[in-house]
Amino acid sequence: MAELRLGPLLRYTDGSCATVWVETDRPCTAEVRCADGARGTARSFRIADHHYALVPVGGLTPGTATEYEVLLDGTGVWPPPDSRFPPSVIATPGDDEGMRVAFGSCRWAAPPSGGKGRVGPDALDTLSARVAADPGGARPDVLLLLGDQVYADEISDATREWIAGRRDVTAGPGDQVADYEEYTRLYYESWLDPEVRWLLSTVPSCMIFDDHDVIDDWNTSAAWLADMRATDWWQERVLSGLMSYWVYQQLGNLSPDELAADPLYTTVREASDGTDALREFAARADADPASVRWSYRRDFGRTRLLMVDSRAARVLDEDRRTMLDPGEAAWLREQVMEGRGDGDGDGGRNGGSGSSSDGAYDHLLIGTSLPWLLPHLVHDVEAWNAAMCGGERGARWARIGERIRRGADLEHWSAFPTSFDALGDLIADAGTGPGAPATVSVLSGDVHHAYVAEPSWPGRTPDARVAQLTCSPVHNSVPLSIRLGFRFGWSAPARALGRRIARHGRCAPPAVSWRRTGGPWFGNQIMTLTLRGRSARLRLEQAHANRDGTNALRTVTDRELT
Repeated sequence: MAELRLGPLLRYTDGSCATVWVETDRPCTAEVRCADGARGTARSFRIADHHYALVPVGGLTPGTATEYEVLLDGTGVWPPPDSRFPPSVIATPGDDEGMRVAFGSCRWAAPPSGGKGRVGPDALDTLSARVAADPGGARPDVLLLLGDQVYADEISDATREWIAGRRDVTAGPGDQVADYEEYTRLYYESWLDPEVRWLLSTVPSCMIFDDHDVIDDWNTSAAWLADMRATDWWQERVLSGLMSYWVYQQLGNLSPDELAADPLYTTVREASDGTDALREFAARADADPASVRWSYRRDFGRTRLLMVDSRAARVLDEDRRTMLDPGEAAWLREQVMEGRGDGDGDGGRNGGSGSSSDGAYDHLLIGTSLPWLLPHLVHDVEAWNAAMCGGERGARWARIGERIRRGADLEHWSAFPTSFDALGDLIADAGTGPGAPATVSVLSGDVHHAYVAEPSWPGRTPDARVAQLTCSPVHNSVPLSIRLGFRFGWSAPARALGRRIARHGRCAPPAVSWRRTGGPWFGNQIMTLTLRGRSARLRLEQAHANRDGTNALRTVTDRELT
């Protein structure tokens, strides 16, 4: 009898359909049955001796919530008979309903081997406990996980012991993940957590990778990539990372129509074993990043979400260094401007699902794992470093700059000045003129603190309220050095220091200025945007341990954005 190894994860939802992802222990037919009669089935597919199914569920009624169960070959496997959680549900948005968008990044399933520093309660676990305690109360309508869902380079003691039992950890990548099988272990460790497993079964999720999903500072520079490719273990690591991301995260980001049009998904499902086809796809994606688009678009009524790949789509040549390759940048502009009366955007390879009839939107959410607006000192240091590495002060400074870039993790949007300015111009264009949305929000994580920053443009004032909303970590350590460093980085003296550093690099001033209007806040935390009509409200909550041994989310800030 087939058994459920991982999941179910409720992934895509719109008014009438949804997808539910599962991993099973053998080939089988997976079925989802809803209490209101909606249902769907899918035959499992095989990757590297693992079996998966993504079940499309049709016939849902907009604006309703229905309980569901999962069956494998006709036998019920979810919910477990001894479950202490409420039944999992599929909730579909109605035409006139508002929505709650919760987001964050950087989640350790367990502290890494040899890790130091206090970690504290898991914000995702704590959110799950609150939702389960009041299943009829307010809950996120969608959960955005903005990178570092797993840590391939910072593994727990239990995973390290498991890896040591299957290979020599003194060779290759050592006690980091080496291949696809070891990636599956990371997902088991992360998604079998009972609270997280239940939460992901009942709250739809959208995901995008960041560096630790593959390796710290993934695609920092051309020199970094050349060094990685010179090792005897990197090729297997990056291919396994991309393969596992496609299976565990990317498939669920796409709508049923997009899945039906995806040739790789068709090939994998029809093959007796899809491993070779997926491996060839990952090799092509690694060799030619422009051949694959990991970014995607989701429309929730009159809210548009664009999840942007700010890792694999980079152009790393120093003389034309950009965060997004030209095709990716053009796709992003098309998706942003569709419905704004500019650009004929076709919805893109991954876009357009669930959009309003006229293509317009009231709120634009740009999800990018790396913040666009950083503390001013950090921004100026990254811009200076980009100039040094590009040869602005000669070959000696270029060598020094590359060492600093890797040592200090200088690879955010500000380390790609052309892309930083281009994103600012696009946001200003989107937020200005007739039909402008009420808000444009850049949602990010990565930097292990939370803050709100608001930009302004010389000579123009967008009609939309524009904000950089950064929230991380969900569950990670925040050592004192990070707290002190970022607090100083936002200060007036740090800003003055940053200007002097930028002058040394002969850096042109950025095309946008910004000010911090909230934070910095440190801790394990979740941000939630509540969007209703043309209004937007922001809440940040942190996980805290109570004296009775329970954990709770405490509100740190709650404010109107419009």
